[in-house]
Amino acid sequence: MKKTLVAFAAVSFISTQLSFAADCKQIETVSPGQLTVAAYDYPPFTFASPDGAISGIDPAIVKRFATDSCLELVTLVMDPAATIQSVVAGKADLAIGSWNRTENRRKVLDLSAPLYIDHMGIYSKAGYDEIEATVDKRAGTVTGFFWVADLQKLFGTNLKLYPTPVALAQDLAADRLDVGFLGYNAGSYNQKNNGAYPGIAIKMAKPDERIQATVLPPQTAILYTKGNQSLGKALDESIAAQHADGSLAKTISDVGFDPEITNVGEPRFVK
Repeated sequence: MKKTLVAFAAVSFISTQLSFAADCKQIETVSPGQLTVAAYDYPPFTFASPDGAISGIDPAIVKRFATDSCLELVTLVMDPAATIQSVVAGKADLAIGSWNRTENRRKVLDLSAPLYIDHMGIYSKAGYDEIEATVDKRAGTVTGFFWVADLQKLFGTNLKLYPTPVALAQDLAADRLDVGFLGYNAGSYNQKNNGAYPGIAIKMAKPDERIQATVLPPQTAILYTKGNQSLGKALDESIAAQHADGSLAKTISDVGFDPEITNVGEPRFVK
């Protein structure tokens, strides 16, 4: 009797494992059976520590995707520019961190279905919320934002580019800068929860035809290896499911954002 029960248990275990394996999609990744994700610290979209631990909005999305796809999650924590290069160089499968869906980016990478909307913010001690009020000021933004080109046309040599939001914030606080242009969502979150940007007003930029980001706010995406169709298809399916079941909206709401930003509309790319 014991032998029969043991045999039955073994067959059941094998059957379950085969069924589980059958449910898993065949996805091409840098390391078979693993999903390698490049991340940088950009709260609340991504909290990333040097030991590789990640949490936040984008990590919740990729963790769900890894689970759905039967892949072990492996993280690489680095600076923003390096995350993109790691995917381009084939060292990581995905790059996360509230990346905008831009025409330039899709020349070297593929981009997932839209996640949420990323509004442009105006940071200043004066409380500006209109572009016109800032055009003669000492302005700054961070390399990598898609609105950089539009700001350069408008401000010319009055615009300074920074490697990180922290560097920009230091100059703004020290009055070496009059106005900064950064993401509204991240700034308002960090000001409210972490005491960042003391004495600085963070306003959502009002529409101005000269700055495309204020008229048609960019959608964000997860970046992945160009041409990896199996990865892209499975990732988009997971994102669609997370939109449909409300889990993405809940993740957004949990950090204090309006879940309305998950109403992304049709996929689009900005210049």
